[in-house]
Amino acid sequence: MTRTGTGTRRGATRQRLYEAAITLIAEQGFSSTTVEQIAERAGVAKGTVYYNFGSKTELFEELLRHGARPFTAELARAARAEFARGGSAAAALDAMARAGLAFVAAQPDLTRLFVAELWRPNRTWHSALAELRGHAAGVVEEVLERGVADGEFDASVDVGLAAGALLGTVVAGALDWQTFHPGRPIDEVHAALCPLLRGRLAGGGGP
Repeated sequence: MTRTGTGTRRGATRQRLYEAAITLIAEQGFSSTTVEQIAERAGVAKGTVYYNFGSKTELFEELLRHGARPFTAELARAARAEFARGGSAAAALDAMARAGLAFVAAQPDLTRLFVAELWRPNRTWHSALAELRGHAAGVVEEVLERGVADGEFDASVDVGLAAGALLGTVVAGALDWQTFHPGRPIDEVHAALCPLLRGRLAGGGGP
């Protein structure tokens, strides 16, 4: 088998392990989930887990990285696309909110795991989570800074704190939607969320 073929096969195996781990840990927690259970759910031998990851902890940390990176990429893609169309910073925030809602709707269990673990600073993987959270917040910061520079947002906005709050609003709003209002269409949720994101950001004579 070629190196490309081997890499593709290993990537597919890792994906199965990620999916199995997400489901099991969401159902019964990290401590109660064993490597044997993950291997069985993924349809592979126990040794395959250790071949791809040194331990259950390493698997979980890589799982969180695997899930968080696409989330950040989707936020950045949405903002770039809006600016490419000549949109404003506020419109870019709206586009990012919709991208965030769509991502969480597609990956609710993974998002719940990420959020739950983010608030547990004593965990081995907390520094990795903090770094991943920083990357996502950084994308929002760039949009806020552009809005402030263009006079669209109030210059007194604390960009760092605001970015974290806006990111949290999107994620928490998405999880609330998936948990308590799963039948509501994304358009309605997005329309309700956007005014909260714009809120007190507007400068000059804006609302």
